[in-house]
Amino acid sequence: MSSEKSIKPNEIIQWFGDMEVAGYIYTVGEAGERFFRTLKDKGLLVASKCNKCGNKYIPPKAFCENCFNEIKEYIEVEPIGTVETYTILHVDKDDKPTSPPTIVAFISFDNIKGGLVHKLKVNINELKIGMKVKAKLKPENQRKGSINDIEYFEKA
Repeated sequence: MSSEKSIKPNEIIQWFGDMEVAGYIYTVGEAGERFFRTLKDKGLLVASKCNKCGNKYIPPKAFCENCFNEIKEYIEVEPIGTVETYTILHVDKDDKPTSPPTIVAFISFDNIKGGLVHKLKVNINELKIGMKVKAKLKPENQRKGSINDIEYFEKA
């Protein structure tokens, strides 16, 4: 691969070989830490709220994308959302068939920008865009402070 910067926006760039990722640590930042800690400790979803323009975000953001104000306020979010789009997976990441198929959806929340991508556990015949779903959390003693503390979303 060339190290020259491309000046053609439609030019395809390829990377051959392995990319080193060992040794890198990814942190979720203050807003993400608050989201996951509240999910783990209290079993609640939280969004960040800009006190300047009023926008709310899930997952939480440290700065408002609308007015660039630093966000310090967090609000509880009802764990009921709306399926905006979904996909049905018939094979897993290792290309092995899944039975039953896995449903993954983008879920939005009323009056909040953003949303969550997560598994759905619903009857595939009832699945539709716009359906209301609610978060099903793991028991408190099994939560670890990750998005997987939400086991899945089910029909509300």
